Amino acid sequence: MTETTISVHGTHNAEDDPRNNNILIYINGDLLPRKDAKISVFDSGYLVGDGIWEAVRLVDGVLVFLDLHLDRLWNAASTVGLDLKMSRIELTSEIWKTLNANKMRDGVHVRFMLTRGIKKTPSQDPRLTLSGPNLVIIAEYKKASEESREKGISLFTSTIRRGSPDYLDPRLNCHSKLHEVQALIQAIEAGADEALMLDVNGFVATCNATNFFMVKNNQVFTSTGQYCMNGITRHNIIRVCHENGIPCFEKNFSLFDVYGADEAFVTGTFGGVTPVTKIDGRTIGEGVYGPVSRKLYELYKALIKNEVEKAKA
Repeated sequence: MTETTISVHGTHNAEDDPRNNNILIYINGDLLPRKDAKISVFDSGYLVGDGIWEAVRLVDGVLVFLDLHLDRLWNAASTVGLDLKMSRIELTSEIWKTLNANKMRDGVHVRFMLTRGIKKTPSQDPRLTLSGPNLVIIAEYKKASEESREKGISLFTSTIRRGSPDYLDPRLNCHSKLHEVQALIQAIEAGADEALMLDVNGFVATCNATNFFMVKNNQVFTSTGQYCMNGITRHNIIRVCHENGIPCFEKNFSLFDVYGADEAFVTGTFGGVTPVTKIDGRTIGEGVYGPVSRKLYELYKALIKNEVEKAKA
């Protein structure tokens, strides 16, 4: 079985790598060929989206920012009342088991997912769960397309809003992503690459799978963080701004501000920093990968390099 090549332009556009055809996938301690990696139809994640996940990059033998990802995972588990039945050290060991079995050292994107477990019957009720949590780890050779980065992406503002924290906190990295999928479908049907999403008050919050930033007069702006994904890369971009004297503000702003921005970009674990050249059919700034966005991407890469060097010291 070989991978089907699908042409998708966006922040998750990866260069094709035939090595992914033969990877081993981890399911509850077992390592299985890609074509044989299956889980029960009674899994809580499949039935009702009852699960949480993280994704981390392997760079030169180091899982970069792993502690931040594990902090977010354990916080999510507490939020949804999910006993992971393992420690951070044990989970990290299983991730390395997967990476070592695939002889992976660099250029790898690792996604690990935990669901509540196998249900007795299709139901939301957690008391009908028969097993402990199901853990799946998928490690793939994935390099973000530089062609896509240089070209930049277009966004369309969806009518689907980011939810209020009192019913599904937007910061929760869970399997329930249907509203984000709906937003993305709207954007695709409008001819854009990805969706820009507003919060319940009409301010710009985030994108369907990444966090949004804009640049005006060499100042960087992102949302307050109340209605956006609790992004690790978002956190690190704000960090490098502060460490390098680049003014960066977390505040409310509207599409009025966005349409008049000099630059815009989105952030995520896989793509890092990806420029946005058009929103709702309007060209942003010069419609190119702007100088502030480029500088932040270089500073972000330098931060990753420093993290790798510290881990090896």
